[in-house]
Order: sequence, then C-alpha cells, then structure tokens
Amino acid sequence: MKKGYIVQHRRRREKKTNYRKRLALLKSGKIRVVIRRSVKNIRIQFVEWNGKGDETLSQTFSKELKKYGWDHYCGNVPASYLTGFLAGIKAKKKGIKEGVLDIGIQTSTKGSRIYAALKGLLDAGIEIPHSPEILPAEDRIYGKHISDEMENKVKEVMKNIESKEGE
Repeated sequence: MKKGYIVQHRRRREKKTNYRKRLALLKSGKIRVVIRRSVKNIRIQFVEWNGKGDETLSQTFSKELKKYGWDHYCGNVPASYLTGFLAGIKAKKKGIKEGVLDIGIQTSTKGSRIYAALKGLLDAGIEIPHSPEILPAEDRIYGKHISDEMENKVKEVMKNIESKEGE
C-alpha cells in the first residue's frame, strides 16, 4: 500500500498556528493570556478551552485607553503596559487570578511591547509564570524615552483605570 501526501492543517499552512506550542499551553490546564500586537494596537484576551473550542472570557483592546484619558499613540510600550493593566483589572473583576502567556507565532524579544503588556498584567495582580529579565525597564514603561511628560500621563491614566474599573 502506497502512502499519499498528507495535507497539513490550513492554519499551519498559512503559518498562523503552531499546534505543538498550542497543545503544550492547553495541557497546562490554565487560562491562556493571548497577547496579539499590530503596528498601531495591542489586544489581550483571556481564553479558556472547552470541548466545543476556545471561549474568550475577557478582551481588552488598546483603543479602549481613550476612555481613560490616553490621547497618545496606542502602539508604543507605555500604551501596551496600560492595556495590560486594564486587561488585568477587568480579568480580576471576572474572577480570573492566573494564566499562562500565549504569544503565538510572534517573535519573543526582550523588553518588547508584548512583555510591557505582561508587566501591566502582573502589576494588576494576575499571576503569570515569567522570567523577570524579559520585562522592559521602568523608564520605557513610563515613556521617558518618548518625552518627559509621558510618565505623568501614564500614572494619570492608571489612576483613572483604577477608579473607573475598581467600582
């Protein structure tokens, strides 16, 4: 009997899903904290797998920061940090206390926007296994590399998030 060619899963062919990584994350039994970035925005989702497929428990998009007084670009490190902080506060309100980081097929770079969002999640009180060396420096999180006023703006937006979401 001759074996034929086996067609790979569509999402693997399109280089959208690494099924080995996904299986390892699912085996942990924890809620996945899915962080996806684009050039202008960042999205954070808390996703749980059940028999029917993935179920999104909570979702935060960086454009939501406008409601809390953020009037700067949503694709930089401070905005990623604030998005992670907001996502963590929302998740805590829904009873989510821990998770496992899922960055998908994105390149893992020390100090990147992905890890700024992770730092925001950690500061909000969500427990996620990580290595402290990958997190960006405090200067970058507060935007001192962008302008001197950025640190005050980040702290102001954090207070707004805590006051509005903490209700």
